Amino acid sequence: MKPQLLKVSAGPAQSFSVRQDMAPCINNRWHYHPEVELIHFEKGSGTQFIGDNIRQFKTGDIVMVGAYLPHYWRFDDMYFSQEDHAAVDIRVAHFCENFWGNDFLQLPENKMIKTVLEKARRGIQITGKAKKVIAGIMEELLTAGGAKRIFLLMEALNVIAECDHVNSLSSIGFSPNVEESRNDCINVIYEYSLANFKNKIHMGELADLAGISPKSFCRYFKSRTHKTYSKFLLEIKVGQACKLLIENKLPLKQLCYESGFNNFANFHKYFKLITGKSPLNYQKEFIRTNPKFLYE
Repeated sequence: MKPQLLKVSAGPAQSFSVRQDMAPCINNRWHYHPEVELIHFEKGSGTQFIGDNIRQFKTGDIVMVGAYLPHYWRFDDMYFSQEDHAAVDIRVAHFCENFWGNDFLQLPENKMIKTVLEKARRGIQITGKAKKVIAGIMEELLTAGGAKRIFLLMEALNVIAECDHVNSLSSIGFSPNVEESRNDCINVIYEYSLANFKNKIHMGELADLAGISPKSFCRYFKSRTHKTYSKFLLEIKVGQACKLLIENKLPLKQLCYESGFNNFANFHKYFKLITGKSPLNYQKEFIRTNPKFLYE
């Protein structure tokens, strides 16, 4: 799929953009832009696609996406339901790597910031204590004016640069296809897969969505995403299982079927293959590292 080029407006008196989104459908498509994106999910959860990486995002997450790296935030269905009344609150900054001038990042004092921006070209997830600090900075950025905006952005980047808890997302080998045909439709395939992962999905259905023959679909999908469709679907199922394990509301066997697996043996096998942990160990580790989650 060709990701859509998104034009980000910074405003006539601003060198970079900062905004707050209160709706789950903002830029809810596979897209890219020349600006770096720093996003904080104050409230909201769903599935994130960054390059060839798929995982769940949740309230409190902070992610930085580098220039021209395709990405897509797909919020959970409850945020679109009139009955659930689930709230969304997202703070996002967009800035060009050289908005402060071509020589700024070459200064020796800015070596760490330059390095973290290079890492962001694969997408990075910030964890640990730095999340709270950056969340506070982004809250302040929403109302800051003048040179203080630049100081705050530099402070956020410096916190990320000094943080030991930064995880790369997209693989080293991922190369974004931003010059391909506009008729591609990976976004439609993503949406269809997310809506139907609990059911058996036939290649013929996917091929029809892509407008190609079933024999060509596997090659087409891998050329666009750098992974097979079967692995992509497994990652969606395991991502759903991770979300349900964190919520801790279902027995493990019921959780297995709610994640789209047909039997418990396959669930355990593929969960460990994707995450490196058994479902129970994953849940225990999350609770151990996020004790406050139990009381939220």
